[in-house]
Amino acid sequence: MKIQSLTKAEEQVMQFLWDLKKAFLKDILEQFPEPKPHTNTVSTILKVLQEKDFVDYKVFGRQHEYFPKISKAQYSGKSINQLITNYFDGSYKNAVSFLVDRNEMSIEDLEFLLNELKNKD
Repeated sequence: MKIQSLTKAEEQVMQFLWDLKKAFLKDILEQFPEPKPHTNTVSTILKVLQEKDFVDYKVFGRQHEYFPKISKAQYSGKSINQLITNYFDGSYKNAVSFLVDRNEMSIEDLEFLLNELKNKD
């Protein structure tokens, strides 16, 4: 299954749904900081997410209870792979080197990752 990319607004709504597990429109709206978007805006985003096969819903009377169809881990993996491919020539080594060069990853972080890899077997 090919996972599509999300806009920032779609990703924000998905983050709320991943945290909430399932939610009605009003529950999602409550998650937004002030100034909150209009109800129609969030409703439209949910419709797009459903069309992209990220979200589905159950009907309760006139209300829809939304839930994610794709896990956060699935989307995160796809996003990281896309980032590595687009910005680091598909090389995880280049990505890690970039983080180390910018002092965003410490020696301790690298040692931790190496230990994780060694203990994976």
